[in-house]
Amino acid sequence: MTFSIVACDLKEKTWGVAVASKFPAVGSVVPWAQADAGAVATQSFSNASFGPRGLQMMDGGISAENTLAKLLMDDPDRELRQVGLVDAKGRAATFTGSGCFPWAGGVIGKGYAIQGNILANAKVVPAMEKKFLSTKGDLPSRLYAALLAGDRAGGDKRGRQSAAIYVAKPNGGYGGFIDRWIDYRVDDHEDPVPRLGELIQLHRLYFDQSPESERVLLKGKALEQIAAILKHEGYLKKNITFQNAFNAFIGNENFEERSDPNAQWIDKPVLKYLVKKFGQ
Repeated sequence: MTFSIVACDLKEKTWGVAVASKFPAVGSVVPWAQADAGAVATQSFSNASFGPRGLQMMDGGISAENTLAKLLMDDPDRELRQVGLVDAKGRAATFTGSGCFPWAGGVIGKGYAIQGNILANAKVVPAMEKKFLSTKGDLPSRLYAALLAGDRAGGDKRGRQSAAIYVAKPNGGYGGFIDRWIDYRVDDHEDPVPRLGELIQLHRLYFDQSPESERVLLKGKALEQIAAILKHEGYLKKNITFQNAFNAFIGNENFEERSDPNAQWIDKPVLKYLVKKFGQ
């Protein structure tokens, strides 16, 4: 009932899964990832235990292929399962049981496994592979591009309902405390994959950091634009300094990571977003 891609970028030390399905909240079942261990997609009458068990085995140094064999060995319903894995070294494995509903199948390459069942046609998986290999950028960008390509090639033949992306990176989580870098789900939507793309863009807007060359100094036109927003939204009042008003506003909008607390600069994409949002 699902199509997914499991992949890694060993240079950036990221492992992740992107998945979509005509099934509610597919992100709560299929994708599993752990930095420096690997990633797993478990689907088609999913045995959700394959996720944590697979990660534990790969974290212990067992290859994706051998991990897959061990997972399937004691599963009496293995012919109903579909699984994709990538390990810490980028080795990949995929399995489609004989009991999976057609079209069903998968493909592996260096650093990725792509698989799907109950697909509209046999073009979905190749379309995902082609797009993943041709897309530039970080792993989330490539995973999403592949998922969108599969969706637009037909995807789940029963229709669309949910989509998710999960990417792990050492210390990649908020504040650097955990490895959960990207974790977004669209649990019930008429066209979930594009909506998932919007959420990924929001993540980049709030948590990416522009290079210093893209920082906009708060002077001239930029200063006028921000001051107009602060006044219109009621932050800039008598006896309140611009800096205090700016920091209160930025805190409310959750852009502390993308601006200077001394009100000296703001990242260009954030300025563009705020000007558009507040109509200044």
